[in-house]
Amino acid sequence: MHDWIQELPVAITVCDKDAIVIEMNDKAALTNAAHGGKELIGHSLYDCHQARSIEIIRQMLADGKPNTYTIDKAGQKKLIHQQPWFKDGKIAGLVEFSIVLPADMPHYFRG
Repeated sequence: MHDWIQELPVAITVCDKDAIVIEMNDKAALTNAAHGGKELIGHSLYDCHQARSIEIIRQMLADGKPNTYTIDKAGQKKLIHQQPWFKDGKIAGLVEFSIVLPADMPHYFRG
């Protein structure tokens, strides 16, 4: 992973096509500290998700479509964006971005 990604204040977790975690930045490790942090690298996403989430992961790995939603957790609102990544035009895995949103975030309508 590039150095600039490590200290980016956005949690980034990457898995391969078999849903095995292959990379995570410092923010992702901190966010997942209670579950092992960087020790999750090499482990399956299927081992730490419930059935509904596992089905969504499998679907993204099959069809290449992203999954985006917001959550409230520990008093913070977060944007979660899960996006398949590709190698040579084929799905190679998933990247998850978890971004803490400001409580008073503006919203604009542009053209």
